[in-house]
Amino acid sequence: MSTASAALAPRGRFALPPGATRGLAVLVGLLAIVLPLMFDPLSGFIDDAVTALAYVIMALGLNVVVGFAGLLDLGYVAFFAIGAFTVGWFMSSFYAGANIHVLVAGPVENLPGIHLNFILVVIIAAFLCALAGTLIGLPTLRLRGDYIAIVTLAFGEIIRVFAVNGDTIKIASGATLTGGRQGITPVDQLKLPFLDPFTQLNLRPWYWLVLVLVFIVLFVVIRLRDSRLGRAWIAIREDEVAAASMGVPLVKTKLLAYTVGGAIGGVSGAFLAAYLNTVNADQFAFSFSIFVLAMIILGGLGSIWGVVLGAIVLSFVNNRLIPDVLDSVPGKLGLSFNLTDLGFGIFGFLLVIVMVLRPEGLLPERRRQIELTEGVGTDESVYEVRV
Repeated sequence: MSTASAALAPRGRFALPPGATRGLAVLVGLLAIVLPLMFDPLSGFIDDAVTALAYVIMALGLNVVVGFAGLLDLGYVAFFAIGAFTVGWFMSSFYAGANIHVLVAGPVENLPGIHLNFILVVIIAAFLCALAGTLIGLPTLRLRGDYIAIVTLAFGEIIRVFAVNGDTIKIASGATLTGGRQGITPVDQLKLPFLDPFTQLNLRPWYWLVLVLVFIVLFVVIRLRDSRLGRAWIAIREDEVAAASMGVPLVKTKLLAYTVGGAIGGVSGAFLAAYLNTVNADQFAFSFSIFVLAMIILGGLGSIWGVVLGAIVLSFVNNRLIPDVLDSVPGKLGLSFNLTDLGFGIFGFLLVIVMVLRPEGLLPERRRQIELTEGVGTDESVYEVRV
């Protein structure tokens, strides 16, 4: 008798052995923990790494909305702004008429204004951004495609305008909503329980703090992806009509995507405000939303590890490669411009190259990779039957 077996995978496609992905992730995590010890505490590389990890959190939040649920969001900078202003409101002397101090110590205890512990502020920022995410999700429930992009873009611009002109909006006791273009600065020195106060003279504690936040967000996002809610998001992304016919509650599921994505973006915004020691309205431009979206496209829509890689790559390209390494190249060639003037053009060129050579992203999600590569460059001879 003969035995027939069909090869289920195409020839030449490399597959990692079971458990290898998890082991590789653990190894990379351990290397990330010890990385600051290899550099000076004031190293510019550590500064860029802190910023890159903050962008990783931001990109993971947007990936929930765009990559998991398939809902385009061009106003994600709004959550960065709300998270940052939460630090400005509750960790500074901006509201000098108040005298509220909660779980703070040292010189901060004697300063006027509202001064809360950073952990409490992060929780408040996540809550406010989750609420904002719900509000932005409500008008988009009956919209699709480009119309969702227009609504989210408008939401981001509304928040930016409020940030710029908030110094003219009076609230209780004559205080203003924001500091306008003057911003809110300085914010309180970050102090966590059992640790010394964070300073800009030693960037290692900042790095380890944001790395812990990245690990927490990764855990939450992975658990969500593998949960019933995550499967519902993917079902809506694949076919909204089919998902609804199978009993997926579209309204609740979409709102939860915006809520979760907004909360994660608020955490990153709060950290960046504390790290930069200022909340400035000029930080919340529309281009930032496109920058974060580009990280997701580069890494791979819906791919958690791809988004992490895309965020790190684009962050270092933007903060180190272009300004520190390649900026003077045109001048050496006799040209009268700097590469920093063409930053977004370079990002656009990179995205075009990725879309042409690897449309699924650098580290694609398995489902999306199959969708984009199925039937491309293959024929019946790709599969073999052994008798």
